[in-house]
Amino acid sequence: MDAAVGIVAQRGNERAQELTEALVDALGFDREGDDLVVDEATGEAVDATSVPVDAMAGRDLVVSIGGDGTLLFVAREVGSTPILGVNLGEVGFLNAVSPEDAVEAVTTLVEQYRRGNPAEGRTLDRLQATCENDWTLEPALNEIVVHGPRRGHGGGATIEVRIDGERYAENHSDGVLVATPTGSTAYNLSEGGPLVHPSTDALIVTQMAAIDSMPPLVVEPDSELTLTVSDVETAYVISDGRNRRRLEPPVAVSVSLADEPVRLVGPKADFFRGLEKLE
Repeated sequence: MDAAVGIVAQRGNERAQELTEALVDALGFDREGDDLVVDEATGEAVDATSVPVDAMAGRDLVVSIGGDGTLLFVAREVGSTPILGVNLGEVGFLNAVSPEDAVEAVTTLVEQYRRGNPAEGRTLDRLQATCENDWTLEPALNEIVVHGPRRGHGGGATIEVRIDGERYAENHSDGVLVATPTGSTAYNLSEGGPLVHPSTDALIVTQMAAIDSMPPLVVEPDSELTLTVSDVETAYVISDGRNRRRLEPPVAVSVSLADEPVRLVGPKADFFRGLEKLE
């Protein structure tokens, strides 16, 4: 059997485009066929069939070349399609493969698919925010944030946090952040939240610049989290710093695990080595 592969290179990154070209050569697919495709932006620089990234959903493998931000983007677009991350960034908590090892890692995975032996992967939970059954925000691999009209002095809101119906905190803050273990090293960490090993089955609740704040809280992943915003005219809920919805308080936002996790394949990133690179 053959394998259907997609490659997404970090936009505007010449090194990523060169590596894409090397992978296309090494894999030996028909450049005019559709077994191997690249994203539309990369297709302008690489001689291969190009498609929108969301059209790669359902392929046997999608290769993300860039930093963790590129992989977050790819994950939003392709859902549970297996992803292998090649790291061109500084830290690389999600991208486990170095550029030097990329050709070997990708060709090995593709050969496994061709022999009918798909690579074992690991799943990463995502979060979803739902507003009183009215809408659901696109899933987040790192975090969901609920905050007032703006960050900083005079811009916060009163936010009540309930865990399984029990009140954990209610005070004025810039916002409240709910993170996955994957996202513990991102926005959560910058707001004083704890580091959580990516294999931990948990969620993290961190208040942002709260008055009389409670310590960050680690809860079971299937906990029912409700964030109720009041005392402001406008607030926002944001998924992975990208997808945003405006809120009209008073309003309650529920945060829970999304139905569809992200699936990574190939080598695992070295969590502790990544921590050494944090500033």
